[in-house]
Amino acid sequence: MKNELHSKSAMNNSESPYVKLRSINIDDSQWTSGFWADKFQVVKDSMVPYMGDVLCGDVGHALNNFKIAAGDKKGEHKGMFWHDGDFYKFMEAKTYVYAHTKDENLKKELDEYIDIIARAQEEDGYIQTQIQLRADADRYENRKYHEMYNTGHLLISACVHHRATGQSNFLDIAVKQADLLYTIFFPETKQYGRFGFNQTQIMGLVELYRTVGNKKYLNLAEQFINRRGKYEVEHHSTTVGYPIGDMVQERTPLRESSEAVGHAVLALYYYAGAADVYAETGEKALIDALDKLWANVTEKKMYATGAVGQAHFGASTNLDMIEEGFIDEYMMPNMTAYNETCANLCNAMFSHRMLSIHGESKYADIMELVLYNSGLSGISIEGKDYFYSNPLRMVNNTRDYEAHENVTETPDREPYLSCFCCPPNLVRTLAKSSGWAYSLADNGVSVNLFGASNLDTTLRDGSPIKLSQDTEYPWKGLVKIKVEACKSEAFDIMVRIPSWAKQAILTVNGEAETAEIGTFAIINRAWQVGDEIVLDLPIEPVLIEGHPRIEEVRNQVAVKYGPVVYCIESPDLPADEEILDVYFDGSSTLTPNYKADFLGGVTTIGLDLLLRKDKTDTMYRDVKKPEWEKHATQLVPYFAWSNRGQAEMTVFMPVVW
Repeated sequence: MKNELHSKSAMNNSESPYVKLRSINIDDSQWTSGFWADKFQVVKDSMVPYMGDVLCGDVGHALNNFKIAAGDKKGEHKGMFWHDGDFYKFMEAKTYVYAHTKDENLKKELDEYIDIIARAQEEDGYIQTQIQLRADADRYENRKYHEMYNTGHLLISACVHHRATGQSNFLDIAVKQADLLYTIFFPETKQYGRFGFNQTQIMGLVELYRTVGNKKYLNLAEQFINRRGKYEVEHHSTTVGYPIGDMVQERTPLRESSEAVGHAVLALYYYAGAADVYAETGEKALIDALDKLWANVTEKKMYATGAVGQAHFGASTNLDMIEEGFIDEYMMPNMTAYNETCANLCNAMFSHRMLSIHGESKYADIMELVLYNSGLSGISIEGKDYFYSNPLRMVNNTRDYEAHENVTETPDREPYLSCFCCPPNLVRTLAKSSGWAYSLADNGVSVNLFGASNLDTTLRDGSPIKLSQDTEYPWKGLVKIKVEACKSEAFDIMVRIPSWAKQAILTVNGEAETAEIGTFAIINRAWQVGDEIVLDLPIEPVLIEGHPRIEEVRNQVAVKYGPVVYCIESPDLPADEEILDVYFDGSSTLTPNYKADFLGGVTTIGLDLLLRKDKTDTMYRDVKKPEWEKHATQLVPYFAWSNRGQAEMTVFMPVVW
């Protein structure tokens, strides 16, 4: 059934035949108060304007690259090879803010960018300033120039812009580039068989297919999947200068894959794109592989914060060199954890697609885990400073941040990162997060994420549905969902019962409903205006430990409060105390305390910690019963650390019972 009513979503699966939950339109849901409304306000007032100043100015230089290519400015290309793609992500974030606010100034600014990009685009559709402005490189000469990545984000951003504004000026640019891509890459050639390695173009091509209806774009997306693992893994003129094999997921065909390998961002963009293809084709071999890969990521290679990509440098199980990515199962270092912000967000993006396909709440659990922890940790409270990597422990003076040009780890957040992929990725995710809160089932609606919000949309049959959600989540577990408008016939409201919960009490108009933890509670009835669903999730601080095979956290614990992971930070320790001398007192009482004026408004956890006093700097030492000093202090949410100056921090602490 063609459903134009729901074709304006960020991920338009309104007509995808192989999904169980479909996206709502971009502006169908709005955060109204509390945690996520506050974050969206920062997105609107700080994150997007500041990022625009950076990328449109001389520091970021991204718009300058397009101006130079358009002939509006003299100069040379500056920024990474993927800088165009990062500017498209910024445009996507700005488009979401426009969709929610209808601020015409934002649309005007977007049109100004689009005009410059259109004039920079070559007549045959090619638009890649990192090549156009270089004398020593040619188009599609080497995959290290990230033309596929840039193209994917161009297509996605243009489709979102078209859906939000109804205009085709950006979409026309995307179609021209995609047509060129099809001409060059759809034929089977040895020259280009291994070219598509940073595969955002797969997601972009599927979104373009969904937007304009031309199946050749879907066919090309599938072709890029089919080629992975098909060719011999050896250097070729198109691969020299960048690692090969597992690093770029080309050693094993996707349909035969069961282990997440290589660069974590490349892998998860690839898996997300393959999930998009499955949503259109229903190919069993694809979803069987994606199920195994999702389980491998989330059950054997994911941190407690939802972060992924354990190492900056390492090797795959096939002993291929990898960077910024997955290593062995259960090998989870804390201080050297890489956990690129983009990778963490891609983990949520992949899970969002799997939620749509399977309709199971466990995928929304991962989305929530990332959003509250390893996603949000990538940006400061005021929205102007960024982390690229997100370790679970930070100890001062333990690494050289100037060791080589590819160091992207920093001891604190920075106002600009020369590798700028993560900041716009995070801001666009936050800007569209209300669209993740709800989905449409065949005859109903699912509540995926909790936060005070309004939903104003239509069900799949075109009937109106309006819900309001009232909650102080994640600091309190009481969620009230009221029906504001609905049809008279029976339909489903699906309410996620998160896996972190120890107890869940669900009622409709005071009458008890079944609520099984780790599932969607599906309530089918003839709803009436004024009906109220109440979900009570008692939240108490809990201790978590890692799997016994995670050597790096054996005999250590972390504290979690609902979906939020906590850490101890050096501003909450005595002066000159080192984080490695902090131990968790197993007999301590954990006391939640909401502080409205602290770190943007957070709940802290009061407790007593133990500070070890008999310390030495020798590599090994004789030991007897340690000397302890008890210290009353607080834990802060992991996402909020490093907002009080450069600090040490740890999530996991050795425990003394």
